[in-house]
Amino acid sequence: QAGLSLTLLSLLVWIPLLGFCGARYEPTWESIDSRPLPDWFDQAKFGIFIHWGVFSVPSFGSEWFWCYWQKQKLKAYVDFMQKNYPPDFKYQDFAPQFTAEFFDAKQWTDIFAASGAKYIVLTTKHHEGFTLWGSKSSWNWNAVDVGPKRDLVDEVASAVRAHGGIRLGLYHSLFEWFNPLFEQDAANLFTTTTFPNTKTLPELYELVAKYKPEVLWSDGDGGAPDKYWNSTGFLAWLYNDSPVRDTVVTNDRWGEGSICKHGGYYTCTDRYQPGHLLKHKWENCMTIDTKSWGYRRNAPLSDYLTIEQLVAVRNQNLFTADETWQRGEQSNETKNKKQEESWVCLLCCQSYQIENWNGDVYFFNQHWPSSFSLSVGRIVTVQFLTSSLWLLSEENQEKLIKYIFSETFIN
Repeated sequence: QAGLSLTLLSLLVWIPLLGFCGARYEPTWESIDSRPLPDWFDQAKFGIFIHWGVFSVPSFGSEWFWCYWQKQKLKAYVDFMQKNYPPDFKYQDFAPQFTAEFFDAKQWTDIFAASGAKYIVLTTKHHEGFTLWGSKSSWNWNAVDVGPKRDLVDEVASAVRAHGGIRLGLYHSLFEWFNPLFEQDAANLFTTTTFPNTKTLPELYELVAKYKPEVLWSDGDGGAPDKYWNSTGFLAWLYNDSPVRDTVVTNDRWGEGSICKHGGYYTCTDRYQPGHLLKHKWENCMTIDTKSWGYRRNAPLSDYLTIEQLVAVRNQNLFTADETWQRGEQSNETKNKKQEESWVCLLCCQSYQIENWNGDVYFFNQHWPSSFSLSVGRIVTVQFLTSSLWLLSEENQEKLIKYIFSETFIN
């Protein structure tokens, strides 16, 4: 049995939205980087990252299973296959076992929304190249042709939109470990662009046109520069002419050298925690399993972050990774984690928002603390500064208290 993995995504640092209706962006980083982030993302402090694919069937070691087994030939993976599978077993033979018969997109969405998450990101294709939708560019290596024989991306997208209050995000790997077209381009030192022109870019355009994600999480440049991927050309179309041009958010993984430098918000490194206030919007993509993004059947409980560690990470906002079996069913361990996470999110998402005004960071809490002080994790205790109240609405008469943070809050 194999699993799907959830990750914690964390956002902090506010950038004012200047308004970009009618703006046209050129296919240059200078122009692309000038686009303000849509304002919804400033208030979406918590998201859930879902790693799910053929790697969920062996569910051993990492979602990089295929690479570690057949490219790097790591002993643990080679031994695992020799012990459990016949000598002629290929990675592709896992695909028919990726059944997803218990997968219920509505159930997933209800859990995600109840946790306080404001957006989710589904891995539509990891570096193995298997797509969770019937990609026109991935014949017989997709979830419609083999395995579930269902469009899993469409089911998630439809459930998210039907629920409301949560945004759809899609992850897509630019490169693929064993695709011969990519390997040939790499052998040509990326002077040829057969792979992006016939595989990567058609898939990106198809994903956006068909599912209309509001977060596009790019990853996996394979050592190729952004020029090889035509990243600025694609992003110019995304921001100018795509059906999500006014609301879509992108990250910074668009080719070697672009990370933490170009794109929408910065991810910089996996599990990124800068430790100080940044001038650019960033996201902490934090795994619950400290050693893997994908579900591992062999993971001991000690490899999972504790609730205290999750709260500590949340002081910088977060995006979290969940685990689910390849059949779409969550393990008891994951269900228990979900209960804990719901409490985390009551603290981190539903009760407040954070904004940056004129260099000061403000904390807005919708619940009046009787002690006139508020403890935020282990980082800092913020004393009550003003008795001013604002009514959020006459209907519910909720009280809003304004707190001010020093930069210590981020440290």
